[in-house]
Amino acid sequence: MTSLRERWAAGQATFNAWLAVASPVVAEAVSRTGFDSVCADLQHGVIDYRDLPGLVQAVALGGSTPIARVPWNEPGIIGKALDTGVQAVIVPMVNSADEARAVVRAVRYAPLGARSYGPTLAGMRGTGYYEAANDTIAAIAMIETVEALAHLDDILSVPGIDAVYVGPADLSITLGLSPANHHDDAVFTDALTAVVDACRRH
Repeated sequence: MTSLRERWAAGQATFNAWLAVASPVVAEAVSRTGFDSVCADLQHGVIDYRDLPGLVQAVALGGSTPIARVPWNEPGIIGKALDTGVQAVIVPMVNSADEARAVVRAVRYAPLGARSYGPTLAGMRGTGYYEAANDTIAAIAMIETVEALAHLDDILSVPGIDAVYVGPADLSITLGLSPANHHDDAVFTDALTAVVDACRRH
């Protein structure tokens, strides 16, 4: 399967579905609807780490790329999520270059990072996992605060950050708005424009 990073490098758009419930049946069904990736939400969904291996298997069976949003920027849980076979991690509340570098350290094996080796399930799904991991697994930083907006160029300049994911509700709150997936208020739409512009620069 072509990785998300390879598709992005080729200039392709990818579409992601979101799982908030720990049902392998739902995960496989969603995967079969044609999304490029399906994300298991371990931060705000009702999904536990013990649910993740089954969801990864179901998404892969359905033909999509399994990814996960981890609860926090913490190397232990990022490594455990990756060991299940997810092909990207979305990491919440990345507000600075230092926090972005922490994401990369947790996602990449040495010499590019400090991820501990032990792909318990990921390594069972074919040969060459270790050799390909640093080149194929995506490190995705969430941009969801005014602090992150102020440090966008610094965050996106960190080698190894492959993409960003806007957290609209938390971004809304820090902009002084009510939590929502979208606002027509200029302060919100200007923030989204700033993120897109920064991504194009980098």
